[in-house]
Amino acid sequence: MTSEDDHVQTMVLGDVEVIRVVEWRAPFAPASGIVPEAPAEVWRDNRDWLAPDHWEPDSDRAVLALQTWVLRSGGRTVVVDTGVGDGRERPGMPPFHHRRSDLLGLLAGAGVHPRDVDVVVNTHLHVDHVGWNTVDADGEWVPAFPNARYLIPAADDFHYGPRNAYGNGVQEVDRLIYEDSIAPVHRAGQAVLWDGSHRIDDHLALESAPGHTPGSSVLRLASGTDRAVFVGDLVHSPVQLLHPCCNSNACLAPDQAVASRRRILQRAADERELLIPAHFAGAGAVEVRRRGDGFALGSWAAAEPVSP
Repeated sequence: MTSEDDHVQTMVLGDVEVIRVVEWRAPFAPASGIVPEAPAEVWRDNRDWLAPDHWEPDSDRAVLALQTWVLRSGGRTVVVDTGVGDGRERPGMPPFHHRRSDLLGLLAGAGVHPRDVDVVVNTHLHVDHVGWNTVDADGEWVPAFPNARYLIPAADDFHYGPRNAYGNGVQEVDRLIYEDSIAPVHRAGQAVLWDGSHRIDDHLALESAPGHTPGSSVLRLASGTDRAVFVGDLVHSPVQLLHPCCNSNACLAPDQAVASRRRILQRAADERELLIPAHFAGAGAVEVRRRGDGFALGSWAAAEPVSP
């Protein structure tokens, strides 16, 4: 377990170095708002381990992290999800509107510089996964990682893009997100759209897991005897491991999201993959075990702080 002051941590899985870069972690929203289908007693009955890393009982708020994962694999540097960005117009999203952050500074502190990044993975195209895809260069949004290929799920690119009226026009903010964080990557010729599956190298492969969004995906790691799966927003809270039928408040296709969640969790348990969600605070990664028709939590991952 690491302290709240540790923004950069690292572990090694096989031949792959995994770096966790945490922009912030804090009580974010009411638990019933994050996972509305989870009964209140689920949180209360598991208070002894949910608090304080995943739940603040006094305020009944779910504790979440905003974080990016960096993988050094096969001589390349892969960045998984890029947070909210800096100074973005995000009307209707108070936690993210005009938010100031310094993900690139945190990455530099971990020895990861923009020009050294070879691949950027967006597990899906929600606001808190694509923001640092780009930076402001004299009033124009340009790719933050100038030498990287950006791997973008084709289904999400279509759904949130102009051909589908930016998410069917349900939220104006979806157009803003696409225009400042996705379209500039296309214009620069750095976007790679994929569907179904996509292999990055001998150790890393992407796989579709739709439901949260049409193109939601997971990134599988297999190196030596070590296995891990970076699941994006497949789960937001550990209570969804205990009750995988419970969706988050942002799942667009609930039945599909449940099916994807069960499938990925079953495989993680059977193949002993370390489960690494996008927003778990605390240790950030956990083993999953089968329990009857459902699942239980195994050991939390042991990551070490990186000295400045």
